[in-house]
Amino acid sequence: MSHTFVTTTVEGETQAVALADAIVGARLAACVQFWPIRSTYWWKGRIEWGGEFLLACKTPAKRVAALFAFIKVHHSYEVPEIVATPIVAGHRAYLAWITRETSQPRLTFDPPATRKRSSRRRGKHEK
Repeated sequence: MSHTFVTTTVEGETQAVALADAIVGARLAACVQFWPIRSTYWWKGRIEWGGEFLLACKTPAKRVAALFAFIKVHHSYEVPEIVATPIVAGHRAYLAWITRETSQPRLTFDPPATRKRSSRRRGKHEK
């Protein structure tokens, strides 16, 4: 199965958290990472610049169209950036995890403020 890296940008951290949670909660991506960036771009005949947050979504290729549609509906920008890049190689177990998590039924989830941090990333050598 092929997998895809879908990126989008939003205006601030609050929007990044909300969109990431909505995407993962809808099972359209197994994981969404986000971080602050600075952007310079043409908009309506002028050069604009400002701070944004870049979201990186990992999803199976078969979920890309649904993810694009979801982002368009939930995005605040008039013309949101939504770009897909194929993942040409990856850790087999990680790619299988992406597939497994996006094929599960949609679940409800707790808002970020009520969640406990996951220990998923701890290796056997960490305490």
